Amino acid sequence: MKLHRLRKISATWSERLDESRIHLARPDALLPLAFLGLLTGLLAGGVIVLFRLFVEGIQETILPGNGSENYEALPGWGRLLLPLLAAVLLAAMFRWVAKGVTLLGVASVMERMAYHQGRFTARSFLLQFFGAAFAIIGGHSVGREAPHAFLGASSGSLLAQHLGLPNNVIRALVGCGAAAGIAASFNTPLAGVVFALEVVMMEYTVASFIPVILAAVSATTLSNFVFGDAPAFTVPAMHIGALHELALVLVLGVVAGGVSAAFIHAVQTVASHARPLPIWWRMLLAGVLAGAFGWLLPELMGIGYDSVELALNGGFAVTMLLALMAGKLLATAVCIGLGVPGGMIGPSLFIGAMLGALMAKVALLVPLGLESPVGFYALLGMGAMMSGSLQAPLAALTAMLELTDNPAIILPGMLAVVVAGLTASALFGKDSLFLSMLRASGLDYATNPVLQTLRRVGVASVMNRGVVRVASVLDAAEAARILGGQPDYLLIDHESSDQVLMPAVELAKYVQSPAHSPESAAIDLMAIPAKRLEVAQIELQASLQEAWTLFEERGAEALVVQRMTAPGIRRVYGIITPETVEKSYR
Repeated sequence: MKLHRLRKISATWSERLDESRIHLARPDALLPLAFLGLLTGLLAGGVIVLFRLFVEGIQETILPGNGSENYEALPGWGRLLLPLLAAVLLAAMFRWVAKGVTLLGVASVMERMAYHQGRFTARSFLLQFFGAAFAIIGGHSVGREAPHAFLGASSGSLLAQHLGLPNNVIRALVGCGAAAGIAASFNTPLAGVVFALEVVMMEYTVASFIPVILAAVSATTLSNFVFGDAPAFTVPAMHIGALHELALVLVLGVVAGGVSAAFIHAVQTVASHARPLPIWWRMLLAGVLAGAFGWLLPELMGIGYDSVELALNGGFAVTMLLALMAGKLLATAVCIGLGVPGGMIGPSLFIGAMLGALMAKVALLVPLGLESPVGFYALLGMGAMMSGSLQAPLAALTAMLELTDNPAIILPGMLAVVVAGLTASALFGKDSLFLSMLRASGLDYATNPVLQTLRRVGVASVMNRGVVRVASVLDAAEAARILGGQPDYLLIDHESSDQVLMPAVELAKYVQSPAHSPESAAIDLMAIPAKRLEVAQIELQASLQEAWTLFEERGAEALVVQRMTAPGIRRVYGIITPETVEKSYR
């Protein structure tokens, strides 16, 4: 009796979970999505906290002066050896652990969203965590922001997969995790939200805004609890001295766009030449070259936030700014092009800060009446470089606003990011660094408004649930019982063929026709005159975009929505037709 009661309770919970999954497949399931976004933010924020504690703890242990980025205090042989040791660890990791996984970072997030419905693997999560940690600790010229975005996105994806949620929800939680990762990295929650919507999800809807905002807020709150609420950079007071300085801002935008195009081209060139090499040899080559750059200019090692702060406060001379800008561009192009699992956002901010400070220092040498501080142009350079190289102008502008907490940055910031983005894309014909890395890996990225719309809706939310699974041969009583339930479709299991779908009205017509004899012992559903549809199977978790792809590839007339509820047992939930997909889109 007790066992029977437990089975009944289990079945009831299973039914409730299924109904919850079907409800979440709707694009407007805001309340449960908001809760899941909040949960994803806390999970992603916890992962980012662990990553930072791991990296910064080791840096403070091995670097002189207990500084998390004090690579300048290392002797020359140390700056040569440390990147090489990290490269050996990376080579071993990719040689024996990766199992073919080589693309990580934001480019991988975009690829997962475009072609895998946002599904990540635990293996790629661990590779990104430890790969980025080894690279940053070893002084390779990479950033932490893109790994944070990947770790956050994969945290959301793995959570959704563990709960068996629909693919449209998986995609939403990937966006939530990416926003949480960027927000916790910079202490800029709004910039994290905009980055996720602009780069990862490529959509702006209420259903996407709310969970992403909650994820960014919860991740930032958790990060602030552990590390404090100080921003990533200590930015001095910012203001534009006079309106005529907007001309210099315009020039800065054009130059930043050109430098962004050069940066993207350098990454493409290195990646295209390195692609034939095995990944482990590329890691070792990256270690040797990173060591050489570090030996020449130790400021290039690691993320370089300490050097960015010096530039923001006017702490570098013109020649040093030029050397650091060019050196960081080349060092990062080498590391990223060779496949080191680090980020490109931090290096682009570094290059932009040096470029902006350089232009301001040069402008001070000539009588242009420059009244704004050097740090003002360094910050504009950071935003312009981020916009030009990543093609994310809104995220760049929002990050500048949050870093300064000063609305006066908006006007010149808008000019700088728009001009830089247009210069890199329209004048030099460059896509973002993320798309460039995808194509360098032999992949591509395709999206359009139709696909975006279909990806937001799960098949479970629009399927026709009026389907009954039947044997191919029925007696008259069974046929009457089935028709009494008023189903729309009959899914026929036939021994000699795959499943076939029949509109229930066809059986009703036959039963009422003169051809059917009430005394007949059986009705063969495969023999009676009726319309039958060829079907294919699709999972309950799938999105309408997957359904449409199946229709095109298989030529099926209908899709059977199903899910494995026990080993070897697949439950049928409903039917999708091409007309259903078209109607949902319209």
